[in-house]
Amino acid sequence: MSDKEHPPEVYLESLSEGVAVVVINRPETKNALNAAVRRQLAEQFSSLGQRDEVRVIVLTGGDQTFVAGADVKEFATASPTDMYLRHNERLWDPIAHCPKPVIAAVNGFALGGGCELAMHCDIIVAGESARFGQPEVKLGLMPGAGGTQRLVRAVGKFQAMRILMTGCMVKAPEALRIGLVSEVVPDDETLMRAKSLALEIAAMPSLAVEQIKETVLSGADIPLESALVLERKAFQMLFDTKDQKEGAAAFIEKRKPDYRGEA
Repeated sequence: MSDKEHPPEVYLESLSEGVAVVVINRPETKNALNAAVRRQLAEQFSSLGQRDEVRVIVLTGGDQTFVAGADVKEFATASPTDMYLRHNERLWDPIAHCPKPVIAAVNGFALGGGCELAMHCDIIVAGESARFGQPEVKLGLMPGAGGTQRLVRAVGKFQAMRILMTGCMVKAPEALRIGLVSEVVPDDETLMRAKSLALEIAAMPSLAVEQIKETVLSGADIPLESALVLERKAFQMLFDTKDQKEGAAAFIEKRKPDYRGEA
């Protein structure tokens, strides 16, 4: 059988107009994150992050489930040393540090590692029946791939503590209200909306978009004055790009700009 008939657990579904769509495809386990899925995600993001023709990445788990959590069978009897030697943080790094904007298209469950994976992205489009949560406490554990840190930065201390300590599931409308997702759309429009946003961003000057992402993420964890210096330097640097000159000229000439992502 061909890969098209039996695609791998993580695969690049399409790359068109600067938008790459990456699919997690492990439906028999609700896309549970095992070692193979983590490794394949790392490989995809490492590759796509270096390709000039890629402007934006959309990550989806399909129509039914984003990622229902980690594969419990892989760690049920593991020792602390076993978990250390797996070095899963190295597999998360290519996603966390991807220079391209990443949009999560979330349908169904985004729980545990799935919620953490979504929070690694820059924009989250959720279907109206999506559910988010960090239920690790119910297994005598806690999030171990950024859940405590990214969640509190997204929704604040008091909401994060409630979600983390109870292991509750947060429905999409509530997730939107508390700032955990960017948009909520009908379930059958989730991927379509994510692609639409991706195309909109892909049409922007890519160097400016990449600088925005880098400055927002880097500035979030440093003092405000230092972050403002970082922002100012990135802003000034963009005046040396062809896209900045093209954007200004197009505005003055009242025409559509032709951005090429060139320095």
